[in-house]
Amino acid sequence: MSTVLVVDDSQTVRQMLSELLKQGGLTVVEAANGLEAKVKIQTKAPDLVITDLVMPEMNGYELCRWIKNDPVAQNIPILICSTKDQEFDRYWGMKQGADAYITKPFQPGEMLKTVKQLLHTK
Repeated sequence: MSTVLVVDDSQTVRQMLSELLKQGGLTVVEAANGLEAKVKIQTKAPDLVITDLVMPEMNGYELCRWIKNDPVAQNIPILICSTKDQEFDRYWGMKQGADAYITKPFQPGEMLKTVKQLLHTK
């Protein structure tokens, strides 16, 4: 069973994503910001990271860069899920190492489909 790390400073969003992913048969670990996510990744690497961009302490762009530059974590696929919906935001997120980008509010079907695709290509 695959493990997904959900990183978002909104407890509501983490809860919504967690429930959706668990219904999809996945194990979910949560983190409230990039620093917390970094510790969890170093402790036990997940199979996929879903991260928000705008968070305190360490934002999603910084988390993406850290993951892609870490020898142990660099192969973990990253899905950005953010309210930032401009083309530049998407471009910059992919440039920082994200493998996919979904804007909030997301469609549950699209989210699960993207997660399964990223886990399958890993």
